Amino acid sequence: MKLDKIDVRILCELQKNGRVSNVELAELIHLSPSPCLMRVKRLQTEGFITGYSAQIDVSKLGQTLTVFAEITLKNHRQIDFARFLTTIEKMDSVVECHLVSGGYDYLVKFITAGISEYQTIMERLVELDIGIDKYFSFVVLKSPIVKSHLPLESIFND
Repeated sequence: MKLDKIDVRILCELQKNGRVSNVELAELIHLSPSPCLMRVKRLQTEGFITGYSAQIDVSKLGQTLTVFAEITLKNHRQIDFARFLTTIEKMDSVVECHLVSGGYDYLVKFITAGISEYQTIMERLVELDIGIDKYFSFVVLKSPIVKSHLPLESIFND
């Protein structure tokens, strides 16, 4: 399915407010409600919209620690990558995992209750022998810019 400008506008508006009513959304994109709803359902069916969720202000939850870890695996066979991913995808503290190019294999974002919990997690991962060769941790001190939306209009190609 190829997106048109109306589809992109729908996605942009839903990124801003996933709880917007269909009538309000239709008004925002200058479309009548029925075709708007049909487009939203099509975007969901085609997998462009994968779900809706609340954005949580982690700082309001009490003391938390955000850590980015560069992780390098010992071996680079498919089975090694699969074993690593199978383990970390089950961990609640892992909120992002990216296979990257460069000097390491994965960039993983952890959110934990504190440094001792993070240390315990990393020690357990190394002990599990899931192929970690080395890791470097970067503790987030402050996050002055965090965006929850994608720059759809600038990356969209007609």
